[in-house]
Amino acid sequence: MATRLQTSLRLVTRRTGTTLLRTPVWNRPVTWAARAAFSTNAPLLFATPNGKVAFTSEKFPHMKRNNEFKKLSEQDIAYFKSILAPSSITQDSEDLETFNIDWLNKYRGQSKLVLKPSSTEQVSKILKYCNDHKLAIVPQGGNTGLVGGGVPVFDEIIVSMSNMNTIRTFDNVSGALVCDAGCILEVLDKYLEERGYLMPLDLGAKGSCHIGGNVSTNAGGLRLLRYGSLHGTVLGLEVVLPDGTVLDNLSTLRKDNTGYDLKQLFIGSEGTLGIVTGVSILAPKRPKAINVALLGLDTFDQVQAAFKRSKDELSEILSAFEFWDREAIKLVKEHLVAGANDPLESLHNFYVLIETSGSNKDHDDEKLNSYLEGLMGDEVVQDGVVAQDTTQIQNLWAIREGIPEACSKAGAVYKYDISMPVPVLYQAVEDMRARLVQSNAIGEGKLFTSVIGYGHVGDGNLHLNVAAQKYTTEGTDLIEPYVFEWTAGHSGSISAEHGLGASKNNHLHYSKSVSMIELMKRFKNMIDPNGIMNPYKYLPDK
Repeated sequence: MATRLQTSLRLVTRRTGTTLLRTPVWNRPVTWAARAAFSTNAPLLFATPNGKVAFTSEKFPHMKRNNEFKKLSEQDIAYFKSILAPSSITQDSEDLETFNIDWLNKYRGQSKLVLKPSSTEQVSKILKYCNDHKLAIVPQGGNTGLVGGGVPVFDEIIVSMSNMNTIRTFDNVSGALVCDAGCILEVLDKYLEERGYLMPLDLGAKGSCHIGGNVSTNAGGLRLLRYGSLHGTVLGLEVVLPDGTVLDNLSTLRKDNTGYDLKQLFIGSEGTLGIVTGVSILAPKRPKAINVALLGLDTFDQVQAAFKRSKDELSEILSAFEFWDREAIKLVKEHLVAGANDPLESLHNFYVLIETSGSNKDHDDEKLNSYLEGLMGDEVVQDGVVAQDTTQIQNLWAIREGIPEACSKAGAVYKYDISMPVPVLYQAVEDMRARLVQSNAIGEGKLFTSVIGYGHVGDGNLHLNVAAQKYTTEGTDLIEPYVFEWTAGHSGSISAEHGLGASKNNHLHYSKSVSMIELMKRFKNMIDPNGIMNPYKYLPDK
């Protein structure tokens, strides 16, 4: 039985006489790394009649190529060949598709050239040349983004950071790690694991995403509740500016009160101000004791009650508090191996995954058991289990991390990443569902098949997914701008962690004032006067 609690507790199991009625099935863990071919299984959203993903510029006709940007010439290619190895230049049309299309098969650019520098000096030379000749650039990491920020719109040159993947230094005393921007997040975490530390950031895409891309998008992840955002854990950055200037700020100091904290300007700027080439980040000590519990609940009020009590009773060992709804688990069960890992014997309206991380197993077990017994005694939760070992922990996490994939496998999916006060978090799902029902647009044979809600209760971040048979303009018009207006009306943010990219830049006014947007534009124009860095995205073009 997947539990460390007393078997008499209803939280763990039900008994008839002395016979246990439940035996959970634990299958092989499904990790993101094992899903390397996910993009080949995803539906071709926005597909053209020939089955190919339509160009982003065709889906967003308001986007027009900036004619001030120069078109790539043989002379330009000759220059890049003079500073890069042949293997670091991609021109083959089939190979280019990998870089031109995002992993959701939703956005597609028209780049004719991918450059893969292997040093900061090479990045500097590339940017200086492009700036001098007004050649537009798209920096690209692992291409795991969800808003089209890492792929071109037109014929911009892609600068891939995949060849910059060296760990430069690690201080085993302070926990300060300095590495290249192209290091894969999971590789960094494995490196730190051998030294008793961990990366403060954990994402479903950790097997593919780059730390430079994480920084550039200010990725949030599953354990922001415990370790905070990258604005707090990044100690310093090395950034190449559009004119080729190398901004060397790879500090490993936790306290430095000298001048403006310039690194903050580049965290979350999505490659519009420069290319991050190096990252200095503070790694916390790796917990010695980890517990994961999966709970079934009836109402979102109960989810909130469980969260409030977790902060009171688990406090310093609480590292994650995730939730998902009935529609989410139904899709996981239908489309993924991870669905067979669900140890709860019946469907619930809501699910909560709680993780604790500490240094004393006995202490942590006692706190978690007391917390769960209290929830059961007060009938806050209806069912649940606690993982007994690493495999079971991985399997429980696989259910949560599999939700985005399951949504995509169900058909076209409209993804929204919003944040708001926790008391109204699930109201966004309910109101969206009610809107589509009222419009007679959801159900068998209609535009939409389901509305799914899941996310990070610990930081008020909801992932609102609307599943459909296919993408349509009519469908988009039913959702947008309603979802953004709703979010603004509840004092929320239209992008909690996915970024703005090409999908939300013109909706920025729902979260930021006119004066703030104007100041952002001034920063952009000052640092990148020719506008070559990741154009057509991030800031409003209307």
